[in-house]
Amino acid sequence: MDKLLIRGGTPLNGTINVSGAKNAALPILAGALLSAEPVIVRNVPQLKDVATTITLLQSMGVEVTFDDKLNVELDASNVTQRRAPYELVKTMRASILVLGPLVARFGEAAVSLPGGCAIGARPVNLHVEGLEAMGAHVVVENGFILARADRLAGAHIVFDTVTVTGTENLMMAAALADGETLLENAAREPEVIDLARFLTSMGANISGAGTSTIRIVGVDRLGGADHTVLPDRIEAGTYLVGAAMTGGKVRLNRASPQTLEAVIVKLQEAGARIVTGEDSIEIDMGGRRPVSVDIRTTPYPGFPTDMQAQFCAMNAVAEGVGTITETIFENRFQHVLELQRMGADIRIEGHTAVCRGVDKLTAAPVMATDLRASAGLVLAGLAAEGDTLVDRIYHVDRGYERIEEKLRQLGADIKRVPN
Repeated sequence: MDKLLIRGGTPLNGTINVSGAKNAALPILAGALLSAEPVIVRNVPQLKDVATTITLLQSMGVEVTFDDKLNVELDASNVTQRRAPYELVKTMRASILVLGPLVARFGEAAVSLPGGCAIGARPVNLHVEGLEAMGAHVVVENGFILARADRLAGAHIVFDTVTVTGTENLMMAAALADGETLLENAAREPEVIDLARFLTSMGANISGAGTSTIRIVGVDRLGGADHTVLPDRIEAGTYLVGAAMTGGKVRLNRASPQTLEAVIVKLQEAGARIVTGEDSIEIDMGGRRPVSVDIRTTPYPGFPTDMQAQFCAMNAVAEGVGTITETIFENRFQHVLELQRMGADIRIEGHTAVCRGVDKLTAAPVMATDLRASAGLVLAGLAAEGDTLVDRIYHVDRGYERIEEKLRQLGADIKRVPN
């Protein structure tokens, strides 16, 4: 099991390209199950979660071909299995996204209850209740969600809480349902919009994506598509925070500034000078120490929970006291204990982390506990004095494409080392 060895103290400076969004690519790849015609997905990030999803689709009989330009072609015309086994699903909660497409197109699915990051409960009941409202018979037994329906029917579904994967799963299911489906209190994330664009290019009838009410009129069949995945806003935000923590100057190309407004505002509050273009973001700290900021995570367009750990790391070295309140997941402060090992002055009060910035962090061996926590620890290592060793980096490989290579492009002293 590899580790990352980081020698801190060097400001990040330079230009890198932002990869395609993991959280858009995964549902789009699953959506290929909805059509018997080939689908081309471009700008697919080379990530562990993407590889797992593709392996899962191949196990069902989907033919997958790649080229050297991050493009993937999927042909689901000869799907022979409607089962997502535990061996593949256990590492990734997003694997539940095959449930809706399988039931919608084939009338049946057996999907193992998913695993993934240990950041708290992400129940599947909203997926199940939505499919039941659309006429599916669903049972959960022996660790599997078993769903069956002759043909799904349109329904009026009001989510109890905002759910991104629930919105995506039921939007895909509704695309082939009989009649109109209305999803209320739907997730508004850019990745949901990107999935809707993909489905629309296949012939789906979807309106309202990006608002809290999405209307889907089912069609009899969906065709092929050629779709480019939008840029990864969380990857972009992570590198921006790295520049802020180290006093550097970084330009991100192939970025999507409009999807990062909440993050950009907080970085500006921290003292960063930020200039955005149509598809670029440039941050300049001018060698200055950041100022602490107060964060409260909320569903999009609010501040993303997936950027909480990174800002926690920034507040650890910022001037003043900042608070970070987590409202999405109940168990997402596991990185705090590791930051404390590096000298961070952080205390947890319920769902809030109170960070009093220190002049410098000191290197220590640390262990990643989930995907975004691992990113926060890497950033802390960049700002720390000495050599930081980050263990269990398979978490970071799930969501960051070649993170050590990109950071080296920005001047960081970082390398992957064997255990």
